[in-house]
Amino acid sequence: MSSTSSRELPSIGNRFALSGFAGTGYDRGRSLPVQIMWLVVSRSVLFRWWMPNRVRIAVLRAFGARIGEGALIRHDVRIHWPWKLDVGACSWIGEGAWILNLENVTIGSNSCVSQEVLLCTGSHDRASPTFEFDNGPIVIGDRVWLAARATVLRGVRIGDGATVAATTLVSRDVPAGDTLFPPRPTKEATCG
Repeated sequence: MSSTSSRELPSIGNRFALSGFAGTGYDRGRSLPVQIMWLVVSRSVLFRWWMPNRVRIAVLRAFGARIGEGALIRHDVRIHWPWKLDVGACSWIGEGAWILNLENVTIGSNSCVSQEVLLCTGSHDRASPTFEFDNGPIVIGDRVWLAARATVLRGVRIGDGATVAATTLVSRDVPAGDTLFPPRPTKEATCG
């Protein structure tokens, strides 16, 4: 670990100083008491295996989520801010999915967000002297399948009818009807 202080910036690589971070450009969207209430409710009982889906949906709606009829949100899902979430009718969100929605996440109708998918709207600007936020919304169309452990990064739009294969990292838009696979190692790739 480097002993570089916040005043001594390196001459190469990242040059940000975290001590000056201010969170510029990020709006949590609700007051601190509402945020605390959400964190208590969501972490204590809402996403337990025994909680009925209809109760889970009702509580999410009470906190501002817009969720269509017939949606299924399984247990062990993590949703950062429900008031920044739109889920279309008859869509599924699988066990262990994490919706880190510092900005809005929109999931269309009849779409499947499978187990342990990460939807991450947050990032940082590494060129910023204080490593400020560089967030962006995520929009997922209708009839989209995000297979297990896929990761979708901020600012991405996934078109209607697209498929994102298991473990794929999505950092750019996916056109409607496309299928995106994770990269495969070449025969020349070696370890060590």
